[in-house]
Amino acid sequence: MPETLEPAIDTNSFLLEVADVVNTSLDLETVLRRTAELVRRVIDYEVFAILLLNEKTQRLRVRFQVGHPADVAERISIRLGEGVTGQAALRRETVLVNDVSRVANYIGSGADVRSELAVPLIVKNRVVGIIDVAAGAVDYFTEEHKNLLTLIASRLAIGVENARLYGRVVKQARSLTLLNEISRELTSILNLDELLNRIADRVAELIDYQMFSVLLIDEAGERLQHRFSVRFGENVHIKHEIPLSAGIVGHAARNREPVLVADVKRDSRYIETNHETRSELAIPLVYKGKAIGVLDLEHTRRGFFTEDHMRTISTLAAQIAIAIENARLYEQIAREEKRLERDLAMARELQFHLLPKAVPVLRNAALGARFLPARAIGGDLYDWVPYSGDRLGLAIGDVSGKGAPAALFAALVSGFVRSHSASQPGAAEMLRLVNASLAARPIDAQFVSLVYAVWDDRARTIEISNSGLPRPVFFRDGKVQKIEVAGLPLGLFPGVDYEAVSLEARAGDVFVFFSDGLIDARNVAGELFGREGIEHIVAAHAGKSAEDLVEILFAEVGAYAAGVEAFDDETVVVFKVR
Repeated sequence: MPETLEPAIDTNSFLLEVADVVNTSLDLETVLRRTAELVRRVIDYEVFAILLLNEKTQRLRVRFQVGHPADVAERISIRLGEGVTGQAALRRETVLVNDVSRVANYIGSGADVRSELAVPLIVKNRVVGIIDVAAGAVDYFTEEHKNLLTLIASRLAIGVENARLYGRVVKQARSLTLLNEISRELTSILNLDELLNRIADRVAELIDYQMFSVLLIDEAGERLQHRFSVRFGENVHIKHEIPLSAGIVGHAARNREPVLVADVKRDSRYIETNHETRSELAIPLVYKGKAIGVLDLEHTRRGFFTEDHMRTISTLAAQIAIAIENARLYEQIAREEKRLERDLAMARELQFHLLPKAVPVLRNAALGARFLPARAIGGDLYDWVPYSGDRLGLAIGDVSGKGAPAALFAALVSGFVRSHSASQPGAAEMLRLVNASLAARPIDAQFVSLVYAVWDDRARTIEISNSGLPRPVFFRDGKVQKIEVAGLPLGLFPGVDYEAVSLEARAGDVFVFFSDGLIDARNVAGELFGREGIEHIVAAHAGKSAEDLVEILFAEVGAYAAGVEAFDDETVVVFKVR
């Protein structure tokens, strides 16, 4: 029989040391380790363990130990009433066994144990755990050991409870911080595949799951489709679909409530997709009151997921649902944008096909033309229609607005010009006819500024009428001259008459027709290119060919407005008399 206490140890001083250990640290591991060291000073044990009680499962599991085989200690799970420690917890009193071989329900751990002493840790009349010491000799522990360990347990119980409470608070604070960080990150990811991968990574920081899936409800709202799955760290593709009326995940989505299952083998709702699964946690993804999917976590251990896990992931699920909807909306918009880009590209090609493919060849004049839309398609137009007797009609227009609506309206105007050209009207009459056609089919806030000219190649005369486009630049005898011709835009008022100016052309005369996109072009300082800029370029390069002059005009305007997004469509038609 060993000595119960060494004479040098003062019980009161020793208990003060114990109180100091349990009161000066809130780290549970530190408290348990230092307690084990203090106990060894008064009881020369061979095996020492502190087991804590899981209130939900009502089982004792080893939290700290000395002397047990490590792999065995990890597996120990003792129900209340089982073995020496289970009896101590159930009876809420110290149990001293002098010879464990005589205990019918003794639970061994592989250590060479003959004597065992188990003392309950009780806080506020509630058992939180057990101090368990064991030795290899029979009748090793004494009543004095029992009394002393009971006193130690009374103080340690408070320390354990404080440390566990502190640990929960710290864990909750870390979880909240991590949840906030995760929420900010996830809502910034707009690619759905990237988002789901990141969700899996971030959830793994909160819960050490083994299997994880994101299931989304299909468009019909009847089935859950596996959109993303991870199995033991590997991404896998699962084609299995689950009706909303079936399965644990179906229940979570249908009722918009989390489902925590400790043992799926005992749950009639479980649909087996992995035979290794034992516990499952399904959290619905709810967006604006409507379930859009489910987060599904699985583990091979029974009872792995806890109420804390469920609360944590439920909190995160609200932000995940928003992030998924944002990503899906972004993908939808991206698809629509691609479709719109294809449509615009086709419309652009079609619009350029509607423009004249080549300039007409005239004996006494030359033509050059170019159209540059501010966007993919635009509302400017130019066209020429042949008249009898070596005559040619020229139309240059600028529709109000930009983009597709303006392009459609420009096509409509071109159609009217073509249809009315059959009667070979004069310049002013053409404007009146087009205006009447537009007035018969009014479109709110849509009108067109149009210059129409009729060139007689045999007589070398030109007739010009204008309905709101900038006055054409007329260059003759080395200087710019004025052509005073103006009028109201077409499509605003019915019954409007227009005037025309007729000129006898001379060799070297240059007529430049243009839309206001050129004169309204701005540089980085916000200054307009202006009509003076057009006139200066025409005067400086009047000797060039019509096509060259067009290119020079666009090059000069482009250089002037470099670095500034084009505001309006730009169109130029140069008519040069040979």
